[in-house]
Amino acid sequence: MSPTTTPVRDQGPPGPALTPDGSTGSGVNGRPDRRPPAAAPPRARLRALLVRHRAGRRVLPLAVVAVVLVPVAVLLPGAAAWPASLAVDLSGPLGRAGDWIIDNRDHHPLFLYFFGHVSNAVVVSVRAVYVVLLAAGWAGVTALAGLVALRLAGVRLALTCVAAFAACGLLGMWVPTMQTLALMVVAVAASVVLGALLGLAAGMSDRADRALRPVLDTMQVLPAFAYLLPMVLVFGIGVPAAVLATVVYAAPPMARLTALGLREADAGVLEAAASLGATGRQRLLTARIPLARRQLMLGVNQAVMMALSMAVIASVIGAGGLGDRVYQALASVDVGAALAAGIPIVLLAVVLDRTADAAGDRLGAAPLPPSQRRLLGRVFAGGYGWLLTVLAAVAVAAGGRMADSSLWPGSWTLPIAEPVNRAVAWMTDHLYTGVPVVGGTADWAARFTGWVLDPLRSGLQATPWWLLLALVGALGLLAGTWRTALTAVLALAAIGVLGVWVPSLDTLSQVLAAVAVTLVLGFAVAVGAARSARAQRLLRPVLDVCQTMPQFVYLIPVVALFGVGRAPAAAAAVVYALPVVVRITTEGLRAVDPAALESTRSLGATGTQQLRHVQLPLARPALLLAVNQAVVLVLAVVIIGGLVGGGALGYDVVLGLAQGDLATGLVAGAAIVCLGLVLDRVTQPAKEA
Repeated sequence: MSPTTTPVRDQGPPGPALTPDGSTGSGVNGRPDRRPPAAAPPRARLRALLVRHRAGRRVLPLAVVAVVLVPVAVLLPGAAAWPASLAVDLSGPLGRAGDWIIDNRDHHPLFLYFFGHVSNAVVVSVRAVYVVLLAAGWAGVTALAGLVALRLAGVRLALTCVAAFAACGLLGMWVPTMQTLALMVVAVAASVVLGALLGLAAGMSDRADRALRPVLDTMQVLPAFAYLLPMVLVFGIGVPAAVLATVVYAAPPMARLTALGLREADAGVLEAAASLGATGRQRLLTARIPLARRQLMLGVNQAVMMALSMAVIASVIGAGGLGDRVYQALASVDVGAALAAGIPIVLLAVVLDRTADAAGDRLGAAPLPPSQRRLLGRVFAGGYGWLLTVLAAVAVAAGGRMADSSLWPGSWTLPIAEPVNRAVAWMTDHLYTGVPVVGGTADWAARFTGWVLDPLRSGLQATPWWLLLALVGALGLLAGTWRTALTAVLALAAIGVLGVWVPSLDTLSQVLAAVAVTLVLGFAVAVGAARSARAQRLLRPVLDVCQTMPQFVYLIPVVALFGVGRAPAAAAAVVYALPVVVRITTEGLRAVDPAALESTRSLGATGTQQLRHVQLPLARPALLLAVNQAVVLVLAVVIIGGLVGGGALGYDVVLGLAQGDLATGLVAGAAIVCLGLVLDRVTQPAKEA
C-alpha cells in the first residue's frame, strides 16, 4: 500500500477503499479519487531511495552470475564434474586408522584404561536404572510419574502422565519402554553435565566461545548416523556406543542455551554483586546461574528431546528398547508393529517434554499456583511435598510387588499391529496403483521422480562446478555479508575436495525438491491456521504428535504406500519437516501487530490484501526462520532415506556403518556437514538482513 492517502470527501463513505492495485482511493461512492496523491515528504523519499539502493546492491551479485557466467557455462560445456586434480583421497588414511582401532581395541592402554572404564561405567549405570525401574514395577513407575507431574504442574499433567504410561502397557510395550527410559536417564544426565560444562566455558570466556562455536555447529549439523560409526569402532556394538553417541548428539543444545543464559544475565545485578565484594565464583553461583535458570531448563528440555530422537536411531547399533522394535519393523515393512512401538515413543516424549517444561516454569517460584492446589495437590504442595511424593511412590511400588505384579499384566494388552496392517494392506491394494483419474501413490512417486527429482539432479550435475560456487557465493551475499558468502563457498568447495561431488549434488536435489513441497504445503496450512483459532486448536495435537514421532516411523508407511526410492525418502522428509514450518509460520502470522491489521481493515482491505501487504511483510523473520528449519530437518531425513533407496550420501553413510568402513562413512558424513553448512548460511542470515 502507498504510504500516503488522499483526503476523504464529506459526502463519501466513512473510509477509503482499496483499489485493485492495492493503493488507496477515496472518491465518491467508493470510486477512486482522480486527484494526484500528495507528494511524499523529502525524508520519506530519501528513505525509500536508500532501501531500493540496498536491495539493488544485494541483487547485483545474482545479476552478475546470470548475465556473465551462465552464457560462459553454455559456451564451455564439459566442465561440470569437479576436477580430479583438486580432490583428496582420504580412503587410505581413514582406512588405516579404522584398522588400527580394530587391531588395538583389546590390548592398547588407551582402550583398556580409559575407553574400557567409560564403557563399563555406562553399562553399570544403565543396568542400575533399568533394575530400579523393573523393581518399582508398572504401578510404582506410573505413580511416580503422576506424582512428580502433580507436584510440578497440577492435576492435568499428572493425569496425562498416568495415561501415557498406561498406554505403553496397553500396547504391550512396557519392557521396551523401560529399556528406553533407562538409556534416556543416563544419556540425558551425561548430556546435561557435559553441555553445562561446555556452556559454562563459552558463557564466561569469549575465547572459549569462539573456539566452541564451530565445534557445536558441526555437532548439530552432522547426521545422527555419522556419530554411530566411530562409536562402534571404539566401543563395539551395544549399549555403551549407543549411549555415548546420544550424549554427543544431545549435548550441543544444552551448551548453547547455557552459554546464552550466562551471557544475557542482567549486568546491573552482576555489578551490584561485584560492588558488595562478591568474588567471581560467588557471582556465578548467586547471580549468573539463578538469572539463567530459565535457559538452563530449556536446555534440559532440548537435551531430552534430542536424546530420545537419537536413542531410537541408536537401535541400529544395539541400543535395544523401543527403537529396536521400530528398526525391526522397518526391516520387514511392518507398519502395525512400527506404530505400536512408535506411539510409546511419542507418549514418552510428550511426558518428558511437558514435565521438563513445567519444572522450568516452577523453578524459583511457588510449587503450584493457588488455583491448582486442589485434590491431592493440596497435600503435595506443602513444604514436605517432595518427601511425600517419594514416599507415596515407594508405597505404591511396594504394594505392586506384594501383589506380584511388577510387569504389566499380559491380559491387559490391546494389540493394534494386526488391525493397522489390515488397513495398510487395504490402502496398498486400492491406492498403490490403478486409481481412476488421479492415479495411485506409486504413479505419483514415479511422476515426482521423473518430472522433478531426475531433471533437478541432472541440471545440478550438468552445471559447471565453478558456476555452482559462484551461485552459492552470490546467494551468500544476497542473504548476509561477504563472510557468509565465503563460508558457503568454502563449504561447497570442501565437498569437491572430499571427492563426493556427484552424490552430494544428488542429495542436494532431493533436499531442494522436498523443501519446496514442504514450504508450499506448510505456508498454505499455516495461513488457514493463523486465520482461525479453532483450526489452530485442532492442529496443535496433530503437530505435537508429528514433531515427536521418531524419524524411522515416517519411513515405514511411506515405503508401504510409495515403494522404495528417492521419492519416498523425499515424502518422509516433507512429513517430518511440515509441522515445524506450520508452527513457526502460524506463530509469525498471528504475532503481527493487531493495530496494523485494524488500520488496513478500516481502509476496506480484504483478507487477501491484508495477508499480502501486511501480514507476510511483517512476518518475514518468522517465514525465513521456517525456511531455514525446513532445510535442516529435510536434510536430516533425506539422509536417513538411504535406508529406503534414497541413495547418494545417505546410502554412503549407511553402507559405511553396515560394513564398518570408516572412510566411506566419515567422508559422506563430512560432506553432509558441508552441505548443511551451505544451506544454513544461505538461508539463516537472511532473517537478520
